[in-house]
Amino acid sequence: MDKKEEVLKAMRDAGKPVRPGEIAKTIGIDSKEVSKIISELKKEGLVISPKRCYYSVKE
Repeated sequence: MDKKEEVLKAMRDAGKPVRPGEIAKTIGIDSKEVSKIISELKKEGLVISPKRCYYSVKE
């Protein structure tokens, strides 16, 4: 599983909007890297930010 998939899975599993730091703890990678991945996923339209600094999978 690549890191994008891991981030998406962690978001789905959380079941609510989460912060990059929470995802980083869950999957065990650096939060800066998670933030970078989230940025890419947002550009691809897979992730939304319902409120500042929180992200969730676009349904």
